[in-house]
Amino acid sequence: MRRLSTACTAVLLALAGLVGLAPSAGAATDIKAALQGIPGLTIVKEDPAPAGFRFFELTFTQPADHRHPGAGTFQQRFTLLHRDFAAPTVAFTSGYNVSTAPNRSEPTQIVNGNQLSMEYRYFTPSRPEPANWAQQLTIWQAAADEHAAVQAFKAIYPGKWLATGGSKGGMTATYFRRFFPDDVDGTVPYVAPNDVIDPIDVYNKFLSRVGNDPGCRDALKAIQRDALKRRDELAAIAAVDAAKRGLTFSIVGSADKSLEISVIDSYFAFWQYQTQADCATVPKPGAPAADVYAWYERVESLNTYSDQDLSPYIPYYYQAAVQLGAPEAYDGYLRDLLRYPGADQPKTFVPSSIRLPRFDYLAMPDVDFWVKSRGTRLLFVYGSNDPWGAEPFELGFGSRDSYRYYVPGGNHGSRIAQLPAADAAAATATVRRWAGLPPAAAVSSARSAPAGFPDFDADLTLAGHPRL
Repeated sequence: MRRLSTACTAVLLALAGLVGLAPSAGAATDIKAALQGIPGLTIVKEDPAPAGFRFFELTFTQPADHRHPGAGTFQQRFTLLHRDFAAPTVAFTSGYNVSTAPNRSEPTQIVNGNQLSMEYRYFTPSRPEPANWAQQLTIWQAAADEHAAVQAFKAIYPGKWLATGGSKGGMTATYFRRFFPDDVDGTVPYVAPNDVIDPIDVYNKFLSRVGNDPGCRDALKAIQRDALKRRDELAAIAAVDAAKRGLTFSIVGSADKSLEISVIDSYFAFWQYQTQADCATVPKPGAPAADVYAWYERVESLNTYSDQDLSPYIPYYYQAAVQLGAPEAYDGYLRDLLRYPGADQPKTFVPSSIRLPRFDYLAMPDVDFWVKSRGTRLLFVYGSNDPWGAEPFELGFGSRDSYRYYVPGGNHGSRIAQLPAADAAAATATVRRWAGLPPAAAVSSARSAPAGFPDFDADLTLAGHPRL
């Protein structure tokens, strides 16, 4: 199952007292001292950072339920990459865990700003205890988390704010803007799916036509059928690997079921993270089992749905099963070889101990309608070959100062720097304008990060688990 490469009662902050903490441009206030003055914020530690920056790991006290702020709190993990109090600030989330490396999202690079990165609630350790999944894990609650954080940090960063994220993080940034439209000056969601009406699925139509080489699609389908016909042979190799890693399969039910779902998903996963040039790597049916297994390890591990690999992402699968929606399995051409038809859906990956409420069929249409009717200063980036772009956010009759771009042949790692030159220049100028900055040259697709910075893609995508 693909992982989808979000009026609030805010935290009761003493805002009147915080106003005095906001340094004017050029003030000598130390960032550590400023952070220590934010109620509910704890500096866990300061880590090394590239020259000109300071980098902190933080926790911030959030209500477990923003509608009932007296009903307990939890500590949400943040990181802060600080450059200058007067610089623009980017609120970033992957939609999953927060990275503790000083990565910079592409908008942060474009505006050369500060970056506040947030862990999505229920991704451990940012989980309330006791947990109440149905009440606490919703897109509105997560948006309220981001609202509380942005409002608190505006006390020390009074300049322009942007929100961004990739994949589920792009969805989160969009939901945040829908519920709190005035919190930031612009939103830049990357490769953000928009499953408006869950039972109406357009993904399979997209997958049947993706790319411009029918031979590649045929080769992918052929190796899937070959793998299922040779499932015992491949399962033996997978079992050895699972034993080495201590993997178990109680959530999905068996290693065999994990293998079958992984084979089904490999077609989607290939187009999500590979490029058309990688079609040449697809093994031919009958290739040595070790070679076939190694190819699956690069594209979609046959042990993907082990308990150990699933557990960190259960909050995503829960939300996909009750609010976000998910693509149906693209497996019609495999049906005669399946032992578990219909198993490739989000609820399969949620432990039976977690109750799934009735699906919320209003959540996604509400966001979709807001984007079309009232969305302002939104800039969406998609890849033309990315299956998650099969159902993108659409701009509509009421959208204002908003844009959508496609990277030709792009996958789930698509970004502004990969756009055609004219589009990259226009998108870059728009982001800088929203941040209150003058235009600059278009971002180069070959641009490397400044010394000391990891590649920002490590934060925008989750290559270790080839899902949303």
